Amino acid sequence: MGAVQKSSANRDTEVELDITDGPRQGETFAMRQISLYNTARTRQMHILTTRRDLTPGEIRYRMGSRWRQENHYRYARMHFDLDSHATATDDDADRMVPNPAKKLAYRDVEKARRALRSAENASDTALLSAHSPQPGTSIVLINAMINTINTDTHTAHATLEAALTAHQVIPARLPLAQVHPGQQVLDTETKLIHHAIRVAAFNTMRSLARAILTGTGYTRADDEAHTQIRTALARSGDIIPDTATNTLHIRRDPLPAPRHTAAIDELCQALNDTNTIYPGTSLTLRYSIRSHR
Repeated sequence: MGAVQKSSANRDTEVELDITDGPRQGETFAMRQISLYNTARTRQMHILTTRRDLTPGEIRYRMGSRWRQENHYRYARMHFDLDSHATATDDDADRMVPNPAKKLAYRDVEKARRALRSAENASDTALLSAHSPQPGTSIVLINAMINTINTDTHTAHATLEAALTAHQVIPARLPLAQVHPGQQVLDTETKLIHHAIRVAAFNTMRSLARAILTGTGYTRADDEAHTQIRTALARSGDIIPDTATNTLHIRRDPLPAPRHTAAIDELCQALNDTNTIYPGTSLTLRYSIRSHR
């Protein structure tokens, strides 16, 4: 059974994203868009980047590496429950961290600015209408009328001043103990070991699933290869060192369905053909699976 061939193409274009908030509201931000087209599945994926020194292939490879890294951790969390064994210690309570109240106060400032702009536009429209009477008519504007038109603007301006004052008096950073009391941090050594296990487990599962797809005759490998590997690894079995034949025999118990067991048996034969030596020994690994009785 041959490997499945995947056909895809890249397209490199420029896009402009509208800025809808903040001091640059109404402007646009230009970015580079790499579009990935899977011609076999009529599927599209788009990558936005500001890097203009890389080829589309390099950008696609780097983004794929990021996706694979994320899959390492998601896969381990879902199937190995490694997060339940995390070791944590108390974080530095005196470490200065951003004050979340500062960000919330700035949102109020931005909201007040938008309200002021809206009120100014409405006042300008009303003043223009007052200064432009219908043909054949006249109007006399007095201060009271102008003040009435500008009432909302004055109110919005006062609200903005109050928001700015409130924002300025809030400290930008606070000790961690005040922001997140009792926060803990993962133990570095344990965290790195878990990361290594996640990466190794994910890569091993992918390699074994690919071996079922390319090295066995299992007809549903496209849909069930990963499931079969997880099921096989979860089964009990025996580890039998044999110094007489200089081998280390790994024998798994059969899977629930005979066709699944047959697929794993073919996988074992493919792994045996690699003649892999168990690290730190001279024993050759030999894999097998018990047949159904």
